[in-house]
Amino acid sequence: MSLAYWLNQWMWGSLDWLFPPVCGGCNQAGFRWCPDCQKQVQTIPEPVCRNCGLPLSYPGQCTSCKKSIPPYQMMRSWLVFEGPIRNALHKLKYHRNMALGDALAKHLAEYVGMLGWHVDLVVPVPLGKMRTKERGYNQVGLVAMPLAAVNHWRYAPRAVIRSRETRSQVGLTVAERKENVLGAFRGDSALVSGATILLVDDVATTGATLSSCATAVLDAGARSVYALTLARALPHHGLIMV
Repeated sequence: MSLAYWLNQWMWGSLDWLFPPVCGGCNQAGFRWCPDCQKQVQTIPEPVCRNCGLPLSYPGQCTSCKKSIPPYQMMRSWLVFEGPIRNALHKLKYHRNMALGDALAKHLAEYVGMLGWHVDLVVPVPLGKMRTKERGYNQVGLVAMPLAAVNHWRYAPRAVIRSRETRSQVGLTVAERKENVLGAFRGDSALVSGATILLVDDVATTGATLSSCATAVLDAGARSVYALTLARALPHHGLIMV
């Protein structure tokens, strides 16, 4: 266990002792992420597209990736975006339940370990200046930092920045999502050049944001890119529109 991870655990453990937590998924007292919610969540069903990780009824590539291969090597998501994980990510993002980031990162680290990825640098998808000012923190960084620490990977939150402000992706069509984030990110070549990058986000819907980020770090000289999210919104959720 790295010193950074131990210090992170000590900090959140101390805060739990001072301010007893409630579960982000169901509000059960005494837990940040309770055993009941851990049992209720649904992992992404196999098989999945070998590129974007979308569940398929057959092995191989999805139709979208056949038409246009994403810039990242693989994107994978831990859970389906519904039930307790949806509640938890909403509280992490909008209700300042920042301790949830560490609690979820522990389980995400187990999932990443099964993927067998070799990573040099962990980079959270950055917020724009306006959203950072409004929220006061990047919820993705609260997951990405302990994930990097437990795996002894370097954490580089400034390796990618938003070069322009974008609209929220919620409610946009696939084409609108791609256009919204096209060219919206810039990679820091001093940090990413020659490195294998793990981009982390909270939820993937169409993958447009992660694709744009991946293009930015590859343009800055990264060797290769993996993309990871805590959850994936699937077509039956009504969030992916054409």
